[in-house]
Formats: sequence, structure tokens, C-alpha cells
Amino acid sequence: MASSDIIQLLPDSIANQIAAGEVVQRPASVVKELLENAIDAKATQIQVILREAGRTLIQIIDNGSGMSETDARMCFERHATSKIRQSEDLFRIRTMGFRGEALASIAAVAQVELRTRQETDEIGTLIKIEASEIKTQEAVACVTGTSLSVKNLFFNVPARRNFLKSNAVEMRHVLDEFQRIALAHPEVALTLHHNDTEVFNLLSGKLVRRIVDIYGKTYREQLAFCQEDTSYISVRGYIGKPEFARKTRGEQFFFVNDRYIKHSYMHHAVTSAFDGTIPDGSHPFYVLFIEIDPSHIDINIHPTKTEIKFDDERSVYAIIMAAVKKAVGVYNLSQSIDFEENINFLSPSPSEANHNMVPRTVMPDWAAQSKKPDSGQSRSNLTNWNKLFEGLQNTEDRNRELVAFETNTVSASRPQYQEQAMTVASKVNRMASEAIAAPESDAVIFQLHNRYILSQVKDGIMLIDQKAAYERILYERYRKMLTNRNGACQQLLFPKTIRLTHSDMQLVHETKKEIRSLGFEFDEFGANELIIRGIPADLPEESEQDLFEELVEQLKRSYSDLKLNKPESLSRSLARRFSIRYAVKLSLVEIHTLIDQLFASTDPNRTPNGEAIIVLLTMDKLSSIFKV
Repeated sequence: MASSDIIQLLPDSIANQIAAGEVVQRPASVVKELLENAIDAKATQIQVILREAGRTLIQIIDNGSGMSETDARMCFERHATSKIRQSEDLFRIRTMGFRGEALASIAAVAQVELRTRQETDEIGTLIKIEASEIKTQEAVACVTGTSLSVKNLFFNVPARRNFLKSNAVEMRHVLDEFQRIALAHPEVALTLHHNDTEVFNLLSGKLVRRIVDIYGKTYREQLAFCQEDTSYISVRGYIGKPEFARKTRGEQFFFVNDRYIKHSYMHHAVTSAFDGTIPDGSHPFYVLFIEIDPSHIDINIHPTKTEIKFDDERSVYAIIMAAVKKAVGVYNLSQSIDFEENINFLSPSPSEANHNMVPRTVMPDWAAQSKKPDSGQSRSNLTNWNKLFEGLQNTEDRNRELVAFETNTVSASRPQYQEQAMTVASKVNRMASEAIAAPESDAVIFQLHNRYILSQVKDGIMLIDQKAAYERILYERYRKMLTNRNGACQQLLFPKTIRLTHSDMQLVHETKKEIRSLGFEFDEFGANELIIRGIPADLPEESEQDLFEELVEQLKRSYSDLKLNKPESLSRSLARRFSIRYAVKLSLVEIHTLIDQLFASTDPNRTPNGEAIIVLLTMDKLSSIFKV
């Protein structure tokens, strides 16, 4: 009678491939694991050599302690580790790798060659493995340390290989991992070569030197030291001054016991400490190291070990926030006083109190000193002084009205679209057209809180979400630009040089055709710098650097979808982001222009993401609101 047993142990080769699915997701995963192994081996010099962003070759050469012949063979076995002897050791981890999965997983999906020698040994060991199968093991002459080459990643798993992105994208992930480890270990000299080109050559030194070597000399002037020591944790590192905050993410680093981690709650602690000093949508630079007893954390919650749990997150949050706030205060990084702001230092007069508490003009010291109760001349001087400022204020108001009139006349500050697309036939469209065409005495159109537009129509009121309307208009504008590659460019009188991170520069390389299609004109200048020569003609006036950085940030957020349909995904992403800038006061002319542009679009009722733009309140609906 046949056995009914159906449960079997997996062969090691298949088990290793399953583990590889968690540990080895892309070339960057291999670079991270091998760099961490080299650092654990006490290496002071590490070389990283790549070909085709790591697809065909990843080689890590270190001058660390090396391995014996037995250890060289054992390191490719699953869960073989020098870090764990008993369960309690899991709660005292201070090294990088400890599970013993990395080399076994890498060897399961690549062709691996290991050369290693300890300083006390006269000869080293060479091991070659393919798909978990050892092909060669022999003695070989080699230098002290370890050289590990990973060739043809996923050669035996074609499905996994097909999921890899372009070389530019994979290289961007490699650079991210390399920079994190480089920042965590400034005492280690690191070099990175890609296709025989040197990308990084980082000498050993202090953390501030490492930051400048990675991100450029301009960072010297923006760094401020941050430190806070308590009995629970110690925080140290550098933060960037608020004026250097950027529109792009990616320059925010947390390290716990020298291990890079991601922690949104702790990130919030840092950004909260910057409240009021940086604009909305900007991101401060920081590299912060947290030292804590390993027994207070759990790093064994994810194979990549980038996620972590603290046993007292609230205390950690409070200490980090206090440390950053203190650095902001000590280095006078807080926003300076706005001398153009009208601040009320004096108690309001009864007339002012009855006029929405309009603050009085600030008096200089010498004017205040002349104010004496028993001096009629002083009262006269004070009155004349206030009248002088009232005259200036009236002049300023008239100038503001003149500028508004000229701006409304030419409508130069906001996009004006001449082309007319097919209008969707609907009752809402017909009523909106009637409202626009009706005489001003009959139709009522106005703006509410710089956010909504209310228009009287025959059967009630039409409400338009201003931001959503601009999102639809901008989407169709960008979609047309990207499809036809004909975005209008406004040349800059003075070209602007901006610096990007290595990974952001890779992204620009990958999408430069799309960026130029939108109307940006730029040239490369040095390893990680661009010269912006022109910007899209229809964008609001703003810093060229901020505009370009926001574009890069949107590219990063939407890149997962760009491969499928770049024009569609990028148009949606940019329209949603830049529509925020149009939540401003509009003149009557601009309101009419907005409505014209909206109803000339292919779908004035919905944003590209399906959100409502228009709501119609009929007379019946309005009547029902007031009925009890």
C-alpha cells in the first residue's frame, strides 16, 4: 500500500531561493549585504566594482580579517553566523548582519566567486558556487581580506531577472544603499566604480567630512551639530539650516547603533522641531545617530533590517525633537523677524477695535519717547507721525490696486490656453455656459476663501473647486506637452546652477526627454550639477531650483507607474502637485478665464483621479436646506 505522507523537506537549493526572494530583491540588496559583511570584518578600506548596475558583476573587495578555509565554506550555509550562540544574543546585536542568510541567498541566484585569507595564514581559499552548488574549492594565493564577486544575478531565475528595472533605476538604488553605509561609517574608506568609471572615492575621516564628500562643498555652510545625551539614548549628528531645506526628499537619515533605519514617527519628531522655520512642502537635511542599549529595540522584524521597534517610542520621539530644537536655537537657525510684517505693539484704539482689530503701525523708540500725557505738542507730533504712515499705506494700497489691474488685464501670471477642445455635453455644461454668457447684472460669480468659485446659474448655484479645476487644466496641458514634446520654454536671463544627489541625477538621466518636453531646458555641469537655462513658460513665478526639485520629487513618487505610461502618470502627478500653487486670489477676469479653460477640457466634471470638480446646488436643494 502506497504511503499517504505528502509533507517533505525542501531541498536546500529551493529553500535558498525562497530566502533569496526576501533578502535579494535587486543588485542594491547584494551591495548592501556584502558591504555590511565587510564592515563586520573590521575592514578599513572597501572597493565596490559594478558592471551594468550590478546585473553582470558586483564585486566587493575589503582588507578585513578574512576567513579560514572552514569558515569560507560554512558562510554559504543557511543560518550560518558568527554572531549568535544563544537566543539571548538576539537582543544584544550591534553588528550589521547576524542571520546568516545573505551569502546563502545570493549564492542561490547567482554565480559567486570568493577569495579570502586571514592575516595569520600563508595562503587563502578560493570557492566558486553556482545556484547553491559548489563547483570549486581550492587553496590560492591572495591578499589579506576578502574579495567576493557576484556575477549574472538571477541567471537561473529568469522571471526575477525580468522584473529588474533599467540600469539607471537599479543604479539609483545601489547609490542609495552605498551612501547610507558610507554615512554610517565615515571611518571606513570607500570607493565605487561603475563600468570602469569612478563614482565615489571617499577617504576615511569625520562625519562632517563624509557628508561634504558625498553631497558637495556647498554643504559646509549649512550644517549644524546636534547632540543630546540621556540615560536612555544619545542623539548626535548634523542638521541642515532651514534656508537650505529642499523640495526633494532623500537627504534624511536615521542610524540606530550605526544601522540605517526608516522610521516615520521619528522623522515626524525632526520635522516638528523645524515647524515655523521652513516652508510647507520643504524637507530639512539631517543625519542623526541614535545610540541605545540593544535590549530596548527589536531589529528582527524585517529581513532587510531597515525597520525597527523601540520599547518606549514616546521617549525617543521627545528626546529627538528636543535635540533638534536645541540645535535650531543654539545655532540661531530660527526664522529671523520679518521687518515687513505689521506687528501690533500698542493697544488698539476704540476705532481700530471696531474695524477688525487692524494693528497700528509700529513706532520707533524716539517717537514713543516723545509721547507725554501733558504735552500737546507731543500729541501733535504723534498724530503727524501716524498720518505720515497712513499716507504711505494709502500709496501702497493704490500701487497694489494698479498692479492687480495690470495683472488682471494681461493675465500674465497664470496659464492662458488658447486651444479649445470638445466640450462634454451635459446639463451642467449648458447651465455654466449660460451663466458665463449672461450679463453681469444677471449673473453672480465670486470667489470664496481663495478655494471655491460660486456661479449663479438658472436652476441654482454652481460650485467649482478651484484647485481641482486647475488640476484638470494642468493635466491636459502637461499631457499634450509630453505627447507632442512641445512644451513652451521661457529662457532665463541668468541661468541657475543647482546640485542634485547622485540618485536624483540618475533619475534625471532616465527621464530627461520628459523633463525637456515640459519646457525645462538644462545642461549637465559636473558630476551632479545642472545648469537650468529655461523653465516652462506657464508656471507661476518661483525659484527655478524649487520648481526643478519639486519636479524631481514627483518623478520619484510616481516612477513605479512611469514605465507603463510616462505621459499619463507624469501628467497626473505634476498636475496634482502644481495645482496647489493656484489656490490664490483671482480677479473676475481670471475667474472667467478659469471657467473657460475648464469647460474647454475633455472632462470638466472630474479631476484625472476621478475627484469631483463641480457641484450643482439646485433651487430645490437649496430650499430643502432651510426647511425644518
